[in-house]
Amino acid sequence: MSEPVWRALVVEDEPAMRDIITFALETQDFATVTAGTAEAGWTVVSEQQVDLVVLDVMLPGMSGIELCRRITSTKGVPVILLTALGETSQRIAGLEAGASDYVTKPFHPRELALRAAGLVRRSPRREGAVAQSGPVTLDLRSATAYVGGKRADLTPHEYRLLAALVTHPDEDLPFRQLLLLGWGDAQPLGGRELLKTAVYRLRLKLEAVDPSAQGCITSVRGVGYRYSSGPGDDRG
Repeated sequence: MSEPVWRALVVEDEPAMRDIITFALETQDFATVTAGTAEAGWTVVSEQQVDLVVLDVMLPGMSGIELCRRITSTKGVPVILLTALGETSQRIAGLEAGASDYVTKPFHPRELALRAAGLVRRSPRREGAVAQSGPVTLDLRSATAYVGGKRADLTPHEYRLLAALVTHPDEDLPFRQLLLLGWGDAQPLGGRELLKTAVYRLRLKLEAVDPSAQGCITSVRGVGYRYSSGPGDDRG
């Protein structure tokens, strides 16, 4: 096994599950540190540098949602939530608290590890907490978007949608993923029209701040949307 590249904190109160998660992460170049409660997890991130937190929602004492909110609002560290099947309200609350992704139990350990590695690769450096692609820059600590250096006035849904696109440049993001990251629900009523309307408004706002943003967000017919730094012609 190669030397660890990243450091992950695993916050999980079940010892057997902690062992499964840490082993999986260590196969993907992570060194790991663990905590059994949210309070202990907060102590770790307050005293040590970590690149990722894998966090169970259901914890004794402080909730995983509250810990997620603390971490994302003060540390700029990406968080993957672990939720039980059917806990839609918990997933929504976690995403609203700033979680970057979620994995539903039961899960395949290798899938979790690969998603964790992909998330860290796409994340900004800890000291900067900034994501930039093309004319758009995101301040991940304050959840603020800038276009050509000027601030864009976005709703929380619009910001989360833009963040999903900007942090996955030149990737075709499917409708379900964008709906989940933007609204916390992969299949809301009228989801595609909701997303289409949000993308339309987002484009207008970005272009109003700086015309260089025109064409950055393009639709991928039958799939979803893509963000790129180059111009695009599709306005669907």
